Amino acid sequence: MRSNVPRSRGLRTMLAAALLTVATYAAAAQMRGDHPDSYVVKRGDTLWDISARFLKKPWLWPEIWQANPQIKNPHLIYPGDVLSLAYLDRVAVQPGARTESPVNAVPLAEIEPFLKDMRIVSDISSLPYVVGLEDGRLHASRGQVAYVRGLEGIAAGQRYLIVRPEKRYRMVERAGMCCDVFQGQELDARGHSGPDDGTLWSNAVFPSKNTEFLGYELVTQTVGTVTRGEVAGIQASTVLLDAEGRDVRAGDRLIPVEAQTYDLQFFPHPPKQQAKYGRVTVMSVADHDKFGGTRDVIAISGGAREGIDNGTVFSLWKRGDAVTDKIKSGLDANDDITLAEHKVRLPDEFAGHAMVFRTFDNVSYALVMSSVKPVRVGYELKHPDASY
Repeated sequence: MRSNVPRSRGLRTMLAAALLTVATYAAAAQMRGDHPDSYVVKRGDTLWDISARFLKKPWLWPEIWQANPQIKNPHLIYPGDVLSLAYLDRVAVQPGARTESPVNAVPLAEIEPFLKDMRIVSDISSLPYVVGLEDGRLHASRGQVAYVRGLEGIAAGQRYLIVRPEKRYRMVERAGMCCDVFQGQELDARGHSGPDDGTLWSNAVFPSKNTEFLGYELVTQTVGTVTRGEVAGIQASTVLLDAEGRDVRAGDRLIPVEAQTYDLQFFPHPPKQQAKYGRVTVMSVADHDKFGGTRDVIAISGGAREGIDNGTVFSLWKRGDAVTDKIKSGLDANDDITLAEHKVRLPDEFAGHAMVFRTFDNVSYALVMSSVKPVRVGYELKHPDASY
């Protein structure tokens, strides 16, 4: 008997079924060997924690729900719900009383103590700045006063973040070589480059057509309130430092207070697109020289233009060394010849995983969620499932 279903609809139906089978197989392939048959969601759980019970890789928690069409909104799992493995390793949900709020993926409260309030801006020359401190102090803190230029016409009561320019980031394009170079240049109290950075920021490579400025890094010091503007010939506004924080000194800048600095929750997921090797690297480690580890904040050389958003998870890798093959080349063990034909590139070495929590156009900040070795400036960021 000839079917009345149009051929195109039949093809679409078969294709949908095939895609569902592939998705289900992909989810099953990631299941933990010791996963439970069922789990009752509890208050305080996160989707990251729950998925870690079922999956080898917690950042792939959406895969469970994508293969489970009866769950209309995977973000709404409630305490009391019973999750159980069903046919072909799909996860079925038996709703509970649902008298409490749904669980989050990674709530802000869980990671906020480790975050650093940093941001990237394209220019600092136009920002108001601290020109002096009460009683001629070199540093000021809560309860003391800072004098600021650049707040002309601002009424008393306005609140500002006092921020410090810490670094200036750039990319040096190296055509024909493995990877571009991403560097962070330390800034002095005025927001200018220090005198000892010439080796990294020489005029031979910066500025030039082969380099790209990525932005200035500003680190929040504290918060202050304008108590008096520029009146009666006074050329600086008075700002009372009224919050706990870091010290303030001349040269610090001011920006308006933001209503909400961070997302209230983060939904971990792999990158939306794969960057070429060497394009996304660790440029700096907050509050450290070059090394960091679990729960440290890193600045990475990629942002919104690379498709990176909050919640993106990366794996961190030390690039493989290039060593001289003194066995095949016949070189003496003590010979230091470094000809290219005698070099062998070793595999990259896995260091850990990091999740992005704040994204700008060219730079993002990520929190190292786990590490098996120290994370260092220059390490490569790859897909969280990368194996090499």
